[in-house]
Amino acid sequence: MHWLFGDQLGPHFLRPSQDSGPTREEPLLMIEARSVFRRRRFHRAKAHLVLSAMRHRAAELGDRVTYVRADTYREALERVVGGGERLTVHHPTSYAAVKLVRSLPQVTMGPARGFLVPMDDFAAWADERGGERLRQEDFYRWVRRCHDLLMDGDAPAGGRWNYDHDNREPPPRTPSLPVPAPYRPREDEIDEEVRRDLDRWERDGEVSFVGRDGPRLFPATRAEARRALRRFLAHRLATFGPYEDAMLAADPVMSHSLLSAALNLGLLDPAECVEQAEAAWRAGRAPLNSVEGFVRQIAGWREYVWQLYWYFGEEYRHSNALRHTAPLPAWWNDLDADDVRARCLRTVLAQVRDSGWTHHIPRLMILGSYALQHGWEPAAVTDWFHRCFVDGYDWVMVPNVIGMSQYADGGRMTTKPYTSGGAYVNRMSDLCRPCPYRPGDRTGPHACPYTAAYWTFLDRHRPRLEHNHRTARAVHGLDRLTDLSELRRQERARGDGPP
Repeated sequence: MHWLFGDQLGPHFLRPSQDSGPTREEPLLMIEARSVFRRRRFHRAKAHLVLSAMRHRAAELGDRVTYVRADTYREALERVVGGGERLTVHHPTSYAAVKLVRSLPQVTMGPARGFLVPMDDFAAWADERGGERLRQEDFYRWVRRCHDLLMDGDAPAGGRWNYDHDNREPPPRTPSLPVPAPYRPREDEIDEEVRRDLDRWERDGEVSFVGRDGPRLFPATRAEARRALRRFLAHRLATFGPYEDAMLAADPVMSHSLLSAALNLGLLDPAECVEQAEAAWRAGRAPLNSVEGFVRQIAGWREYVWQLYWYFGEEYRHSNALRHTAPLPAWWNDLDADDVRARCLRTVLAQVRDSGWTHHIPRLMILGSYALQHGWEPAAVTDWFHRCFVDGYDWVMVPNVIGMSQYADGGRMTTKPYTSGGAYVNRMSDLCRPCPYRPGDRTGPHACPYTAAYWTFLDRHRPRLEHNHRTARAVHGLDRLTDLSELRRQERARGDGPP
């Protein structure tokens, strides 16, 4: 019997191979463990999506699968294979799941699937560099060469590896991008059953969720995921690149693919996504800068984050180089956007509340930046992102938050903290107007929370950041502030209430 975890739902997890994978006739096991939702206060839309995807997959597999609903994984396994029947499983996607699998003598674990690079290959690549300076750009170029992605012989397509310069346009002066809407699925009786179960669990006091649920916005089946990919490639990929870092209040999706949840559930294989995007460019259906930006997100960033999660080890999640210990305030944990006055944060927090999703720049430069500036405990911030995003998994959020967003690893992953004042938000979005705060004001009744907290963050960490060549110039700007003492008093008085 072969055990499928709830994020191993695509056909590539059932494909037989020499080293692992079930035969075509081998029976399958899937386990829905309710204890997962009791341990954490997940976003309701995320719980709905995961259970819907699992139950849809079980319905597709029919009599071949034994689908067990139990309190815990161990209870389910005892019920199904208590007599010692052998199980195989692909390498799970979290340390906790790997520990569980390794504690079960009847389970044999094979290599991971759903990623482009085998873990051993990445470890060899990283070890060659002494485990230091494992920069995403170097890794990305290596993956491109190994998989012949966007390559013309030995050279990158178009003569450049990186089109970031072309993909950092501020948003147009329109409420939304003039592009067709993304694919949206239609709910069915399985979704209705999931929603009834979630309602009952909440009513009985078994679980508690945050956020709003319904209708479902993301694919829960392979067929839906393929339709979402096709629609993105045909109608949205061409305009993805220039505005991938921009934000619009009325258009949170813009030209983003919305494929991360489907990829992380295993409904799509990353290889098919990047190969079809490259085919679109070679057929003249999308410009190279947009295609390269999309390929970079999957073959570069997603793959890089997965590999670092395992390479850095389980203790990486406890990194806290800046010694941030403040707890997350209740309004943040409850996604209470209506209590926030700052328009950028209010808008993005509402997007998370209503959908469990927002794209990578609001995550980094609105949500993550606010947490970093206010010294919140990195592990708690990581847990929040894990719980509140439909595409959030342990392997996704530990490197993204600990390394990228909160700079808690002190620079192992990135060369500087990613935070800014209101000027960046104003340049890359329409979120500063109208707002009771002014992006250029550090102090006073209209002081922008991001501008003020940016300078106090630099002030608080000056001994560390003034020696970093990427932050030294900004830190030295503190010497030109005539209102630094007033700024410090102001930020202490603001406390942890909603801005």
